[in-house]
Amino acid sequence: MGYLPFIAIGLVAGFFSALFGVGGGIVIVPLLLLAVRWDMRQASATSLAAIGITATAGAITYIAHGEVKPLYALLIGVPAAFGAAGGSSLQRRVPVRTLSFLFAALLLVIAVDMLIK
Repeated sequence: MGYLPFIAIGLVAGFFSALFGVGGGIVIVPLLLLAVRWDMRQASATSLAAIGITATAGAITYIAHGEVKPLYALLIGVPAAFGAAGGSSLQRRVPVRTLSFLFAALLLVIAVDMLIK
Protein backbone atom coordinates (compact mmCIF):
# COMPACT_ATOMS: atom_id res chain seq x y z
CA MET A 1 0.00 0.00 0.00
CA GLY A 2 1.36 3.39 -0.94
CA TYR A 3 1.09 6.75 0.70
CA LEU A 4 -1.91 7.99 -1.31
CA PRO A 5 -4.64 6.74 1.10
CA PHE A 6 -2.91 8.49 3.99
CA ILE A 7 -2.56 11.73 2.05
CA ALA A 8 -6.25 11.56 1.11
CA ILE A 9 -7.23 10.92 4.73
CA GLY A 10 -5.12 13.92 5.77
CA LEU A 11 -6.77 16.19 3.20
CA VAL A 12 -10.26 15.10 4.23
CA ALA A 13 -9.45 15.48 7.94
CA GLY A 14 -7.89 18.89 7.45
CA PHE A 15 -10.84 20.11 5.40
CA PHE A 16 -13.46 18.95 7.90
CA SER A 17 -11.36 20.13 10.82
CA ALA A 18 -11.25 23.66 9.45
CA LEU A 19 -14.86 23.65 8.22
CA PHE A 20 -16.62 22.10 11.22
CA GLY A 21 -14.06 22.04 14.03
CA VAL A 22 -13.79 18.24 13.83
CA GLY A 23 -11.31 16.07 12.06
CA GLY A 24 -9.29 14.07 14.49
CA GLY A 25 -10.98 11.05 15.92
CA ILE A 26 -14.26 11.58 14.13
CA VAL A 27 -12.69 11.59 10.65
CA ILE A 28 -9.19 10.14 10.83
CA VAL A 29 -9.91 7.09 12.98
CA PRO A 30 -12.85 5.74 10.93
CA LEU A 31 -10.96 6.33 7.69
CA LEU A 32 -7.87 4.52 8.98
CA LEU A 33 -10.07 1.65 10.11
CA LEU A 34 -11.95 1.40 6.81
CA ALA A 35 -9.47 2.51 4.16
CA VAL A 36 -6.22 1.00 5.40
CA ARG A 37 -7.58 -1.66 7.79
CA TRP A 38 -5.60 -0.58 10.84
CA ASP A 39 -6.69 -1.69 14.28
CA MET A 40 -8.27 0.72 16.73
CA ARG A 41 -5.12 1.34 18.76
CA GLN A 42 -2.95 2.17 15.76
CA ALA A 43 -5.66 4.38 14.29
CA SER A 44 -6.22 6.26 17.55
CA ALA A 45 -2.54 6.79 18.24
CA THR A 46 -1.79 7.96 14.71
CA SER A 47 -4.85 10.22 14.78
CA LEU A 48 -3.67 11.92 17.98
CA ALA A 49 -0.25 12.56 16.48
CA ALA A 50 -1.79 13.93 13.29
CA ILE A 51 -4.20 16.14 15.25
CA GLY A 52 -1.24 17.98 16.75
CA ILE A 53 -0.06 18.95 13.29
CA THR A 54 -3.58 19.78 12.06
CA ALA A 55 -4.41 21.79 15.17
CA THR A 56 -1.20 23.79 14.89
CA ALA A 57 -1.93 24.74 11.28
CA GLY A 58 -5.53 25.67 12.08
CA ALA A 59 -4.60 27.60 15.22
CA ILE A 60 -1.98 29.64 13.36
CA THR A 61 -4.55 30.56 10.71
CA TYR A 62 -7.20 31.51 13.29
CA ILE A 63 -4.63 33.44 15.37
CA ALA A 64 -3.72 35.42 12.25
CA HIS A 65 -7.39 36.38 11.93
CA GLY A 66 -7.72 37.27 15.63
CA GLU A 67 -10.22 34.47 16.35
CA VAL A 68 -8.39 32.65 19.16
CA LYS A 69 -9.11 33.48 22.81
CA PRO A 70 -5.80 32.40 24.42
CA LEU A 71 -7.04 32.16 28.03
CA TYR A 72 -9.91 29.88 27.05
CA ALA A 73 -7.65 27.84 24.80
CA LEU A 74 -5.39 27.22 27.81
CA LEU A 75 -8.34 26.48 30.10
CA ILE A 76 -9.47 23.80 27.66
CA GLY A 77 -6.11 22.63 26.33
CA VAL A 78 -4.20 22.02 29.56
CA PRO A 79 -6.87 19.78 31.15
CA ALA A 80 -7.34 18.11 27.75
CA ALA A 81 -3.64 17.18 27.76
CA PHE A 82 -4.09 15.45 31.12
CA GLY A 83 -7.26 13.76 29.84
CA ALA A 84 -5.40 12.56 26.74
CA ALA A 85 -2.64 11.04 28.86
CA GLY A 86 -5.22 9.27 31.02
CA GLY A 87 -7.24 8.07 28.04
CA SER A 88 -4.12 6.77 26.30
CA SER A 89 -3.15 4.81 29.41
CA LEU A 90 -6.66 3.39 29.80
CA GLN A 91 -6.88 2.44 26.12
CA ARG A 92 -3.97 0.02 26.56
CA ARG A 93 -6.05 -1.94 29.09
CA VAL A 94 -9.34 -2.09 27.18
CA PRO A 95 -9.86 -4.82 24.55
CA VAL A 96 -9.82 -3.54 20.95
CA ARG A 97 -13.34 -4.87 20.28
CA THR A 98 -14.68 -2.95 23.28
CA LEU A 99 -12.94 0.20 22.06
CA SER A 100 -14.55 -0.23 18.65
CA PHE A 101 -18.03 -0.58 20.15
CA LEU A 102 -17.53 2.40 22.45
CA PHE A 103 -16.28 4.55 19.58
CA ALA A 104 -19.19 3.52 17.36
CA ALA A 105 -21.61 4.31 20.19
CA LEU A 106 -20.05 7.75 20.62
CA LEU A 107 -20.39 8.50 16.91
CA LEU A 108 -24.00 7.29 16.97
CA VAL A 109 -24.87 9.51 19.94
CA ILE A 110 -23.27 12.51 18.24
CA ALA A 111 -25.13 11.80 14.98
CA VAL A 112 -28.50 11.43 16.69
CA ASP A 113 -27.92 14.58 18.75
CA MET A 114 -27.05 16.57 15.63
CA LEU A 115 -30.10 15.29 13.77
CA ILE A 116 -32.59 16.17 16.51
CA LYS A 117 -31.25 19.68 17.20
